[in-house]
Amino acid sequence: MSVARQFRELHELERLEWRVLGALRPVDGTTGIALRGRLEASAVGARIARNRSGLYVIHEWSRLPTHAAAFEAPPALPLPGSEQLAITLRDPSGRYLPRLATLALPRDPQAVGSDSLFTAVDIPLYPSAAAGLGINWTAVRASITDNADGAALGGALLRVVVGSAVLARGMSDWRGEALVPVVGVPVTTWSEDEDAVVVSSIAASVEVYFDPARGTRTPIVDVRAGRQPAATPLVDPADIETRRAALATMQQNVSLAARGALNLNLGLDLP
Repeated sequence: MSVARQFRELHELERLEWRVLGALRPVDGTTGIALRGRLEASAVGARIARNRSGLYVIHEWSRLPTHAAAFEAPPALPLPGSEQLAITLRDPSGRYLPRLATLALPRDPQAVGSDSLFTAVDIPLYPSAAAGLGINWTAVRASITDNADGAALGGALLRVVVGSAVLARGMSDWRGEALVPVVGVPVTTWSEDEDAVVVSSIAASVEVYFDPARGTRTPIVDVRAGRQPAATPLVDPADIETRRAALATMQQNVSLAARGALNLNLGLDLP
């Protein structure tokens, strides 16, 4: 049989082409370690699949239909980063709170570093109030409420700050309960007080930011009765942090000690 005849008898039975718009890497919001447990990732009009490396890969999105048919080179329009895809991440185990994450698409294959199409975007997930703690961690537990009527505020962003450095972040659930583990508080450290050589705690502040338009308010009677609202908090903490100067806020000075625990009741005055 001639070579030409062999090629004429070849038939394409199946073709697999992988087009990728971007990828997310969920990480622990306390340690920054990549999460290996299976999460639920979804977005309106998008197809997202988890690969063997634990990345959540965006294969298609209805806002970028021409990208689904382009393989060798992406279309020139829309421009890189000009569209915003809102992705919902949920942990079926309940160890981490659900959150929104916003990814700028399309990603640029020619970019370098964190803006590159070929670099997964790290998305921190914050622990629920029932999550476990590591050795020598400091546990900051807080109840976030509305000063006016005591309603529980869900979807609030908490930050533990020392000087200008943010040591830890966390979020409140529908009950207004939040756990913010702080890693790296030294067992002993040098004191700035000339009368003390070393100290076992450091001064910090706990900041709370809440967006009434996106967070939830649950009457305290429902919280005490365990009546969960139909819609639980689902916010993008990165978005709240970006807009924090315009949001309802409060802060409280605290003292942090390794292996210590703080229990705070924090009230906000809402507009």
